[in-house]
Amino acid sequence: MRRTARVVAVLYRACWAAFFGQLVVSFFVDFTMLWGWLLIAAAIALALVAGRLARPVGAPAPAVEVEPPVEGRWSALNSPADKVPSHGTHGYGQTFAIDIVADPEDRPRPSFGWTPLLRRNRDFPAFGRPVFAAADARVVHAEDHRRDHLSRSSWPALLYLFGEALVRETGGPGHIVGNHVVLDLGDGVFALYAHLERGSLTVRAGDRVRAGQQLARCGNSGNSSEPHVHFQLMDGPDLRTARGVPFSWRNVGVPGNGEHFTATAAARDRRGP
Repeated sequence: MRRTARVVAVLYRACWAAFFGQLVVSFFVDFTMLWGWLLIAAAIALALVAGRLARPVGAPAPAVEVEPPVEGRWSALNSPADKVPSHGTHGYGQTFAIDIVADPEDRPRPSFGWTPLLRRNRDFPAFGRPVFAAADARVVHAEDHRRDHLSRSSWPALLYLFGEALVRETGGPGHIVGNHVVLDLGDGVFALYAHLERGSLTVRAGDRVRAGQQLARCGNSGNSSEPHVHFQLMDGPDLRTARGVPFSWRNVGVPGNGEHFTATAAARDRRGP
């Protein structure tokens, strides 16, 4: 099954790459756009297949309780407490994923609207906030070389984000999740932290970490509209084949969309194991 999922992922990316390639060539060579529409249809069909392959099998597994990955006052977006799959797709193990944004009472988060079209990341209270290990774990994958782009926190910019996402898809999961860390929590459960700040990692693959140890800082890399933390549990480290696993944060639970919560990260030594 996982091998099939990998093949489908490769074909999906190949369809979009071929579509954008023929789009460029069409400026210089006159040929029918039927091929473009066929490639789009094939990509959509493969996306549906990939989503079905990534769907959890059988009854939902019990939620795995872990520590919150942040501390302070935050609010939830795209929460599995409100709908599953939370991000509209089972792909990339996102069935039970959640997005959270820092929302301190003394520093209001910029509102979404028509203007300004783009904002600097420093305008958002989440940017640069520390992100912590949710459990004792081993680092499976860690990268933070991708840039933090300006926000897409306006209606015109959001439309651009959707088109940008299609281009990112051709590069694979790394271009979607941006800078990220994958932790092996044991018992076949893995945690993903996505959209981290460039150059902020304090760990690397192979490291052992303790619950509450700082891993990186919140950023705005990858397919992200504004600085936020994307967190999910899954049953494997490969985003192309992973299935989502339900989570619950200790002393917080699973906050619903728009719900404010105050988290305290695990109190273990955050300087290292």
